[in-house]
Amino acid sequence: MARTLTPSRMPDRTTNDRAALDTLLDEVLVAHVGLSLDEGPLVIPTGFARDGDRLLFHGSTGSGWLRALAAGADVCVTVTALDGIKVARSGFESGMRYRSACLFGRCTALARDEAARALDLIVDRVLPGRTAEVRPATAKELAATMVLALPIGEWSLKSSDGFATDPASDVAGQAWAGAVPIRTAYGEPEPGPDLRPGIEVPRSVRALTDPR
Repeated sequence: MARTLTPSRMPDRTTNDRAALDTLLDEVLVAHVGLSLDEGPLVIPTGFARDGDRLLFHGSTGSGWLRALAAGADVCVTVTALDGIKVARSGFESGMRYRSACLFGRCTALARDEAARALDLIVDRVLPGRTAEVRPATAKELAATMVLALPIGEWSLKSSDGFATDPASDVAGQAWAGAVPIRTAYGEPEPGPDLRPGIEVPRSVRALTDPR
């Protein structure tokens, strides 16, 4: 059964809004996967995709951390979006606008047929429509790739927006206060050095720079 967890620090910034969680997971491209191995703790940044009520990860079948997760190791996955800087009248009150989620559980490895579909979903998560423009994965590529699924079961979502809260004594001072939004934008596509002449930028790539 899915359940939300409430952090002990600043619980007023938490929410159990699953739609808000899905929005964050669908927006951010990189997650940090934390687990404990025999040789010590490990946190790995990796691409991911949300597939309904689960997260998908992939990598080499030779990856130690993927094999550990496939074997049933407990995992904590974090996803964060940095939306801005809160500029207070003191360093102490300054902070960030952010949305951050932690998800907990255990992963399962997907069988080859389901893994092939999941890999297409991961590709289209980064470049919507790209799988229709390129060849499908070969049997050799699928055999060399492990795909894991983590159910969205236990999770917590925390966010901070607005502006810093300064004490009245600072508000009466002369220091500026406000916020600086952070925005991420795609640049102009750069052709690969071995791209043959006459091959145009595909629709999937162009849509990133010109979403209209």
